[in-house]
Amino acid sequence: MKLLISNDDGIFSLGIRSLANTLAEAGHEVFVVCPDRERSATGHGLTLHQPIRADIVESVFHPAIKAWACSGTPSDCVKLALWALLDEKPDLVLSGINHGSNLGTDVLYSGTVSAAMEGVIEGIPGIAFSLTSFSSQDFVPAANFARSLVAKLEKQPLFPLLLLNVNVPAVNADAIAGVTITRQGVRRYIDVFEKRIDPRGKIYYWLAGELLEEVDDSSDFTEMIPTDVQANRQNYITITPLQYNLTASKGLENLQDWATELSTYAPSS
Repeated sequence: MKLLISNDDGIFSLGIRSLANTLAEAGHEVFVVCPDRERSATGHGLTLHQPIRADIVESVFHPAIKAWACSGTPSDCVKLALWALLDEKPDLVLSGINHGSNLGTDVLYSGTVSAAMEGVIEGIPGIAFSLTSFSSQDFVPAANFARSLVAKLEKQPLFPLLLLNVNVPAVNADAIAGVTITRQGVRRYIDVFEKRIDPRGKIYYWLAGELLEEVDDSSDFTEMIPTDVQANRQNYITITPLQYNLTASKGLENLQDWATELSTYAPSS
């Protein structure tokens, strides 16, 4: 398969080297376009007011891989690859392996998830891979699982407008409980900003925050499906299907009566 790989940890991160090299060694045609430095938590940010540069990178990845370091965000990288750098569209857009989890509502801020979602926006299925630890350097189990998942998708392709958000627990391979399909959980943070004073006596703020236990927003329809947060705590590799269409189906249903009432307040022609 022809694979485009990006990330938000930057071109020299161990996670993307592990993912790209493992898939290249498995016989896939791999292209890497990722930020030239860390761009974590940039979400779907795009560079609009300055030029974007992309430089070919050599001697970092497997010799069969063609790679570029981009001055922009993860979303910039994927858009640039699809519209300017690659001769034809890839079969899959992959992102990661991120150094740290992307669980629950974290996906709304994640540059890793956003990079894969840019492919979905262009009609190409995407997968975001994360290792749920900021300290572990063992990306081998996650890279091996990525190889297995891509091999499965080669035989059974994903629906084009679908993204799989994959989180691999940072434990030894023999401690992984299995693989489970999950729904997106909810995460909450408290004391989000830490107030500090710089050497010149000026106040500044550092985004920090303490993670609370998951807040469950399950409905009758989904309560039997575990959340990514719950399952990952139990050492499962979680696969959560995501989409970019954020329309709330319950809202469409519940707000229908509003339309008639509010129409009386609409400007008349």
